[in-house]
Amino acid sequence: MIEPEDCTTMADVRAGVDALDDAIVELLARRFRFMDAAARIKPERSHVRDEPRKAAVIARVRATAARDGAPAEPIAALYERLVEDSIAYELARFDAR
Repeated sequence: MIEPEDCTTMADVRAGVDALDDAIVELLARRFRFMDAAARIKPERSHVRDEPRKAAVIARVRATAARDGAPAEPIAALYERLVEDSIAYELARFDAR
């Protein structure tokens, strides 16, 4: 995959973004399989929502983004949504067991 700094056309940019999107979706699928595991392992439905863990995850990704020179607040906002959607998914999986 071409690096962003080496892009000279919008086709280069789009190809890079598409390749990254494919990789991100693959990683998200794996992340949601961990939610499947959590729903299987947790003994009680009330254990699914863990606000201290949620805060720690978002703080960690905010710090990682800042360290890597990425926009920390938009990434934290994405993770806020990801974690909430993960909780909803895990609750549904817990209820289905």
